[in-house]
Amino acid sequence: MADERLGLIERGLERAAEQLGDITPLVMAAFYARFPDARASFVHHASWHPERLEAEMVDNALYCAMTWFQRRSEIEIIFDQSVPHHQHTLKIPPEWYGGLIEATLDVLEPTVPVDAGEERAAWAALRAGLLDRIASNANV
Repeated sequence: MADERLGLIERGLERAAEQLGDITPLVMAAFYARFPDARASFVHHASWHPERLEAEMVDNALYCAMTWFQRRSEIEIIFDQSVPHHQHTLKIPPEWYGGLIEATLDVLEPTVPVDAGEERAAWAALRAGLLDRIASNANV
C-alpha cells in the first residue's frame, strides 16, 4: 500500500514540476497569506538573504512529502526533533511549521486530475500523516 501511494505521490510531484516549475514563490505566497507575521521571522533568521531560507524550507517540505511513504520513520524523527527546536529555540510556532507543509501541499494538489481518485486519496493520506505528526510535537 505504501509503495502504491509513494508511486502516486512521485507521479504527482513530477507532474507538478512540469506544470509549475519552481514552486517556492507560490508556496511562500500562500504561506504568508495565512501567516503574515512569519515574513518577519524569515528576515530575522536569515537577514542576509531570507529568500534562501524560504527556498530551503520549501525544499525540506518537498523532501518530507517525497519520503513519507518510503521512510516514514525518518520523517517522524525529523519532526520529533525539528518541531520542538523551532518552537522553543527559534520561537517559530508549530502552526507556522505545519502551515508551510500545508501551503506546499496546497500548491501541489491542484495539479492532480479530478478523476484521479487513488492519487487524490494518496495526497489526502500524506497531508493527514504529515500534519498529525507535526501536531503531536506541538508544545512538547
